[in-house]
Amino acid sequence: MAGAVSSRTGPAPRETLMNVLGFGDNTIDRFVDRGTDYPGGNCVNVAVYARRLGLDAAYLGVFGDDDLGASLRTALAAQGVATDRSVVRHGETSVSTLHVRDGDRVFLGYEPGGEAVREPLALTPDLLAYAASFSLVHSSVYSHTEAELAPLAAAGPLVSFDFSDEDEFRTPAYLDRVCTHVDLALLSCSHLDEAATRALLAEAVRRGAGMALATRGLNGAIAYDGRTTAAAPARAADPGSMSDTMGCGDAFLAGFVVSLLHHGWSRGVSLPPEALGRALHQGARAAYQQCFIEAAFGCGWPTAAGPDGDRAADRAATGRPGSGEVHAPE
Repeated sequence: MAGAVSSRTGPAPRETLMNVLGFGDNTIDRFVDRGTDYPGGNCVNVAVYARRLGLDAAYLGVFGDDDLGASLRTALAAQGVATDRSVVRHGETSVSTLHVRDGDRVFLGYEPGGEAVREPLALTPDLLAYAASFSLVHSSVYSHTEAELAPLAAAGPLVSFDFSDEDEFRTPAYLDRVCTHVDLALLSCSHLDEAATRALLAEAVRRGAGMALATRGLNGAIAYDGRTTAAAPARAADPGSMSDTMGCGDAFLAGFVVSLLHHGWSRGVSLPPEALGRALHQGARAAYQQCFIEAAFGCGWPTAAGPDGDRAADRAATGRPGSGEVHAPE
């Protein structure tokens, strides 16, 4: 496999598109030490960061019909990220609970939200055509969109996918299921040494990914496209002056892909080896800057003392959520 070329076939590359769609998860990041809720989620964050880097961006997914879901939609609109093709379903929004220790965010727990809200959004022909209008569509293991990747890739846009760091998403069966449909596999590898990281990148590409990117925290990042391996150091932030590390990996990915798109990245087009190095440095820069932003992208509000602040009580009061669905306002 040469350069950043995927072995998959699809419609001819589209030269004029420079936009990114986050397709999948959203959540509330609840910082208990701050008493503050913030909007977040891997696919939400990537869309917001791409918009901040100058590209048009949108988010496609499922929102809960509670106050937290409404706050998420408001926050995305304030960031200039379109949500008009997303849907709202009856049920609670998921909540990740965490606090900050020495500048790093430490996860304490996770409430998955309502049953209907957790059900992933299926790509109807209309939604598939919408997704195909983007130059890049990003999704993740937490989005449960694996069944949609084949038709999405066949529709034409570049596809990036975050594999996170759990072992269950590194098995040969899972890599085979996903890698063949993605142009960029993102793997969190801060727990691996360099040799193991490079081996995992090579495996992801061998199993079908157009290229693979490993973020390694303070140990920098490595990218491999089947021909070229490039590495870049991290830009360390002073824990005394930074806010937290929430969203740094997502910011790195956004900086990386936006740089590649500016270099002409598209399926069937080989990029020069130096493009990978430049993209890594842009990713490191974006991740560094993210350290000084509260949570994923700010926009926080005080944690509610009522139902949205106590999910167990909320479920007990409302019972099992239904499956009604309406379109979300932009």
